[in-house]
Amino acid sequence: MRATLFASACAAAVAVFLPAQAMAAIQAQPEQPDNQEDSTTVGEVIVTATRREERLQDVPLAVTTYSQEELNERGIVGYEGLAIETPGVVLNRPTANFNNFTARGIATNGYGANLQSTVAVYIDELPISANGNSTILDPSLYDVERIEFLRGPQGTLFGSGSLAGALRILTHDPDPTGFGASVLVDFGLTEEGSLRQRYNGMVNVPLIENELALRLVGFVRNEDGWVDNVGTGVENSNRLVQYGGRAILQWEPTERFTTRLMYSHEISNPRDSSLTNPLRGIDVRSSDRPDRFTSDMENFNATFEYQFDGARLTSSTTYGTYNQRFYVDLAGTFGGAIAFALDADAYDDNFVHESRIVSDAGGRIDWSAGVFYFRRRRDVDYGYRSNPAFLAARGITGLPDEYYQRFGVHIISNELAGFGEITYRFTPDLWITGGLRYGTTDAQGFTEAWGYSSDYLIRALFGIPGPVTVTGITPATGVVAEETGPSYRLSLSWRPVPSITTYAAVATGFRPPIVNARAGAVSTLDPTDIVIPYGASSDNLLNYEVGIKGNWFDRRLFANIALYYIDWNDIQVQANRVSDSVQFATNIGEATSKGIEFEMIAYPFTGWTVALNGSFNQAEVTALTPQEAGFSGAVLGARLAGPEFQGSLRITYDWELQPGVDANASVAIAHVDDFPNAFPNTPGRPTVPLATYDNTDEYTFVNANLAVAFDQVTVGAYIENVFNDRSVTYVHPEAFLDARYARVRPRTVGVRIGYEF
Repeated sequence: MRATLFASACAAAVAVFLPAQAMAAIQAQPEQPDNQEDSTTVGEVIVTATRREERLQDVPLAVTTYSQEELNERGIVGYEGLAIETPGVVLNRPTANFNNFTARGIATNGYGANLQSTVAVYIDELPISANGNSTILDPSLYDVERIEFLRGPQGTLFGSGSLAGALRILTHDPDPTGFGASVLVDFGLTEEGSLRQRYNGMVNVPLIENELALRLVGFVRNEDGWVDNVGTGVENSNRLVQYGGRAILQWEPTERFTTRLMYSHEISNPRDSSLTNPLRGIDVRSSDRPDRFTSDMENFNATFEYQFDGARLTSSTTYGTYNQRFYVDLAGTFGGAIAFALDADAYDDNFVHESRIVSDAGGRIDWSAGVFYFRRRRDVDYGYRSNPAFLAARGITGLPDEYYQRFGVHIISNELAGFGEITYRFTPDLWITGGLRYGTTDAQGFTEAWGYSSDYLIRALFGIPGPVTVTGITPATGVVAEETGPSYRLSLSWRPVPSITTYAAVATGFRPPIVNARAGAVSTLDPTDIVIPYGASSDNLLNYEVGIKGNWFDRRLFANIALYYIDWNDIQVQANRVSDSVQFATNIGEATSKGIEFEMIAYPFTGWTVALNGSFNQAEVTALTPQEAGFSGAVLGARLAGPEFQGSLRITYDWELQPGVDANASVAIAHVDDFPNAFPNTPGRPTVPLATYDNTDEYTFVNANLAVAFDQVTVGAYIENVFNDRSVTYVHPEAFLDARYARVRPRTVGVRIGYEF
């Protein structure tokens, strides 16, 4: 049936290869590159990275933007595509719903358990990446207004967590001027024969002409897997089922006042992990049950805007819930000798409010000011389990069920800050910008008054049968971890000619303090092992940067180049106690990161576009005490977890097949160097090499697209990973997993069909 469905889709595509809805992308490309009027689209991109609308060329920081048309043209539907197309950015994605960006080499490993991400991810005004040791949903990127990837610290305007950058997903406003709708269907078939189905739709309904409109967006993904789990006996076990949507109601009763209400809900339900064990096979894993990392995110937002004479006031309030399942087989900790697993359910309640007022652009002085408040309560119910067959085989009794330990914790964290930015123009072509954020972050953990523990691990490891000793969990209140202080940004911009802007900037970033859920815990297996520390204080980062943006050769070449040098101090790191794999966070000394990022788009001949982006980076530990080395496993000179070079080249040709019918073909080549998955030594045993230390592969893969766009219909097909490169893209740093390696997705051939009306 899969082959029949795929063949039918190919027949419908008339055997042409290219992303659906390429019509808008084709229209965005200049038909005559030597015609200046037709070539302005790249240079005149408008962004809101500084909380006001500005030309991308004039923003004094490194920003990569994507319109919905560009996402469709490039076939980008998730985080992987964004990372490939953004210089200096790598996505660490061991499996579905684990998405951790690294920018400018600022990461100590690709997982970051217990740590806040170094790149903040926002959907409109809501930060969704401040999740620490949890899943991070891969949201739908269909029908978005724009995506902005800001590189370098963004602490002044986007707060904690934007240590190395910020990704902003800006949803599309409803249009009160007319009805509109679109559909995009995607069928893909992997090298192993697994079917990928993606369905997207949008409806825009004006309720009161030019005043009130409703926009509805929905999507469904049903994607077969390609990894076999020999432990559960399930082939293609890493199937993904994901669905959701959003509704936005926007009311503009006057030219000055706008109200925007949004509800969104997305559910992602992978059936198993995609991590594999190379010793078992290239796409083979083993666990006693499926490893489940599921996400359920629901958000309510109300945004009000009022245009005063000379300034615009914005007030945005979001309440969201984020429920997740973290079910994982931990038996790899002891080489699979005993049954040992964790079933954890986490529940987040998030409240975010920001009010800001921004002056209208165009004067000698531009300014903005605002306040921000964020509160999160996270409840986690932990259930460590054996399994009935193992308990019976070992003669271990006395447990109420298969769970040998249950307990609950919750952590309450807050952030309150005021921020502002001011720009002074000495001349229309020379200006200085300064920004300051001053705030307080705090976190406190609580062990709840329920649950129990037992001596199961000792009995299981040493073969001691009989009834376990069960003890109750003692409730506890952790210390308050609090940090107060400023973040700042200062830049000087100069436009020597209208087509070129240069800038020099210095900026800071930070992450809030972290509380270890099991602070003070002594290992029951080895009392001489590390006692879990209370947590980690805030780390901080100082970024020096110079850049140039502009266009040359009569607008045939557009470029964005940035050079940076970063000092990273009191680095928050994640480690695992050797005896029982308990995770903890702590701080270590200093690291530096330096490099260059570049983006170039050229129009050499009529119909041809060449886009090149990439980065060179060197990042390493530069200061470390013996005690810090002992806790973390780090050594002086250790590389951080990012590639020295990564980049991509895209060549596109568009032409007119016949009047009213346009075609577009492209080939994209992406390359990523290898990088380490962790520090080289063992936490608690600084002279012993870490058994799980490894490097990803250096890899290159190719995507090809070809499409035809009619009046309202676009039909196309694509090949992802043309040469079926199966390189390792991620290596998990922790010992508890049997399968720790992620690979490039197998070659996938597919068709996309889009319709707009």
